[in-house]
Amino acid sequence: MPNGKPAGVRCVQLTDDLRCMLFGMPERPVFCGTLQPNEQMCGASSDEALHILTLLEIETRPEGPNP
Repeated sequence: MPNGKPAGVRCVQLTDDLRCMLFGMPERPVFCGTLQPNEQMCGASSDEALHILTLLEIETRPEGPNP
């Protein structure tokens, strides 16, 4: 995604089983490689993680949470 990934848009490199197709490859964006998941960000389940990450994306998008 050369222009970045908008909040709420699934990464084009994410497989159906939620794995990164670029993991371990030099093409993987620097941000993805530096991301350090933790319980506060990911919760206790995949569903909770997706909910929390969606909220984080909305809260941190350039135009703010309420464009």
